[in-house]
Amino acid sequence: MFFKSKKVIGLDIGTSSIKLAEMDFNGKGAQLLSFGFAPTPPNAVSGGEIVDISSVGMAIQSLISEVKSKRKNIATAMWGTAVIVKKITIPKMDKKLVKDQIRFEAEQYIPFDINNISLAHHILNGSSSPDTMDILLIAAQNELVHQYTQVIEMGGLSCGVLDVSGFALANAFEINYGKVPGEVIGILNFGAAITNFVVVQNGEVIFCRDIPVGGGNYTNEIHKMMGVTIPEAEALKLSAISRREVPDEVHSVISATNEAVTEEIRSSLDFLSATTNGMVLNRCFYTGGSSATSGLVETVSRVSGIYMEPFNPFLKVKANPKKFSPEYLNQISSFAGVVTGLALRSMGDGT
Repeated sequence: MFFKSKKVIGLDIGTSSIKLAEMDFNGKGAQLLSFGFAPTPPNAVSGGEIVDISSVGMAIQSLISEVKSKRKNIATAMWGTAVIVKKITIPKMDKKLVKDQIRFEAEQYIPFDINNISLAHHILNGSSSPDTMDILLIAAQNELVHQYTQVIEMGGLSCGVLDVSGFALANAFEINYGKVPGEVIGILNFGAAITNFVVVQNGEVIFCRDIPVGGGNYTNEIHKMMGVTIPEAEALKLSAISRREVPDEVHSVISATNEAVTEEIRSSLDFLSATTNGMVLNRCFYTGGSSATSGLVETVSRVSGIYMEPFNPFLKVKANPKKFSPEYLNQISSFAGVVTGLALRSMGDGT
C-alpha cells in the first residue's frame, strides 16, 4: 500500500488549521520531504463542512506555494457528521456481488438520502460466522464530497485520494507501529471541534467515529463561565496549556470540561463494546493539538481504565535532517497524525 509511484500531497483541512505534508519512498521506508501549517480562515470550516470554499482554497494555494511543491495530486480527508463509517454483517457471497448488496444495506443503516451519498466499502478479514461476512461501510453526503474536491480544484490541483480522517490516522499508525497482532488498539486525535476515534485490530480498521468534542469546548466554557470574549478565552486556554500564570478559575473550568469531554469518549467506548460483542481496547494512543490540554489524557485514562500513550507519526517515518530538526518534528508531531497518513497514500488508493 505504501510504496507506489504516484505520489500525492497530504492535506488535512481542520477547523483551526490546515496541514500539508509530502513524503518520498524508497527501499528503507518513508521520508518526510516537506511540511506546511497555516491557520484555517475564521469560520471557514464547521463540523467538517467547508462553508467558505474561496478562503480555504486561497489558504491551500498559499501553503502549496510556501513548500514549493511540484506535485498536483492531493490526498485529503473528510470528517464530521456528514461522514459515517459503520461495521455491518451480511450473508456470505461472492465479492463481486457485494457492491450491489451494499447499496441495499446502506438504505437501512445510513440516515441520509441514498440518492445523495457516495458509498465505499471494505471487506474485513474473518467473521463471527462461516455463513456471514463483516464489512465496513463508508458513506459521505455528496455535498461534502463536492466541497472537498472543489476547494482543491480551485488551486489548479486534483483530488487524487479522498479519504476519511480516521482511516488516514490508522494508515499513519500502521507504517510507524506495524499491525500489532493480538491487540485491539485505539487512537484518539483531539482536534479543535472533533475528536477522531479509530480502532484497529490486526492492521484493519474495525471502528471509526468522530466524537463532537475538542479544544473549542474549553474555549467556549471559559468564555461562558468567565464572561470574556472568545479570543480572550482562547488566549487564557493556551496560556494554561503553556503553564503560564492564569486565574484559578481557568483551571477549574478546564478540569470540569475534561470530565465532560471524557464522558463523550466513554460513551463511544461503550458503543464500541455494544457493537462488537464486548470488545475492549488493550491500549490507546493519543494525538492532536488539543491533547496537550492540562489533565485531559490523565482524566480519560482514569475514567476508562485504559493505558494511554502518545502517538508519534515520525517513529519510523524519517525526515530530511537538512530541513527538519528533532525539535521541530517534536513540535509538529501532535498535529501531524492525519496528514502523515494522507501523505502516505498514493493515486488509486481508496479509503
